Amino acid sequence: MNLLNYRIEWTYQTKRKLETTITTEYHSLNESIVLAEDFLQTGRVKNLSFFSEDGQSWTLKELKKLKDIVKDEPHDVVAFFDGGFHKSTKLAGFGAVVYYTQSGNRYRIRMNEKAEEMESNNEAEYAAFHYLVDVLEENGITKQKVLFKGDSQVVLNQLSGEWPCYEEEFNNWLDRIEGKLKKLKITASYEPVSRKENTEADKLATQAMEGIEIRSKMIINEDVEEHE
Repeated sequence: MNLLNYRIEWTYQTKRKLETTITTEYHSLNESIVLAEDFLQTGRVKNLSFFSEDGQSWTLKELKKLKDIVKDEPHDVVAFFDGGFHKSTKLAGFGAVVYYTQSGNRYRIRMNEKAEEMESNNEAEYAAFHYLVDVLEENGITKQKVLFKGDSQVVLNQLSGEWPCYEEEFNNWLDRIEGKLKKLKITASYEPVSRKENTEADKLATQAMEGIEIRSKMIINEDVEEHE
């Protein structure tokens, strides 16, 4: 399954046969097909080529076929995480919230887990991210782009390479997370958010520490418009 973004190279031809090539920005699979069909309606297309972020070239026919294949697979994934920690007991809680589209419906997964013998709040955040990746694997979300969100700037900026990591124990967590993402063939992007925007995952982490286990999956929107 390929849910990367695509750019279009449009060879434009005037009535007097003057030609130029116009290159678009990267767009989602669905947006690229919509744009291409609109370009064709101008009657000024000599050639359309499509290039995905991984360097592959595609035809419009191939993109339409791909769209039919992926509609029944989980896609358009946004995943939130949070780790809670009690310093006195070294008890931690992990919260994971995953939104995705499948077969025209928008779903939400909410899961949490309790852990013991954590050494710090930062370690709980790394462990929570690793737990989130496990949740993705458990639900068959692999071989695609995933947008990860959380309120731990340390974890997200170190995973993205924006910030260095000097602590050996955290580097070990980074290696485990990156290894798991590579195994699942997930292309990750990272977006730090405020604690307010991460309320769902934060609440799940707190509930885990209180001994309240949550494992839920539900449709939140039916017949959503596709925006891969």
